[in-house]
Amino acid sequence: MKRPGTYSGILSGGISGRTGPHLLPLARIKKIMKKSNDDVKMITGEAPIVFSKACELFIEEITKRAWNITLQGKRRTLCKEDVASAVITTDIFDFLVNLVSDSAKSEESQLTTKA
Repeated sequence: MKRPGTYSGILSGGISGRTGPHLLPLARIKKIMKKSNDDVKMITGEAPIVFSKACELFIEEITKRAWNITLQGKRRTLCKEDVASAVITTDIFDFLVNLVSDSAKSEESQLTTKA
């Protein structure tokens, strides 16, 4: 039988009593992974855990950057414009620029049609 590895603490029950200290649902992550490509048939048990942690770190990083922009604007409510600004001003989020700029353009067009 395989012995627990260095990262076996991830699987040890964590804060919530589930299979680990995960904030995102592993079943949903596994379902998204399977739907991502027709070639994906089977997924090991550890893969959704790693993706879950990666998603948590990504959400944390983008939220911190958006919160800093909120504080620079002397506000205490984080808005989607703050998230868009965080994406636009951070090089590592360049893959999201089209997504946030498209949503900003669609909002502008909705506002101009209402006026």
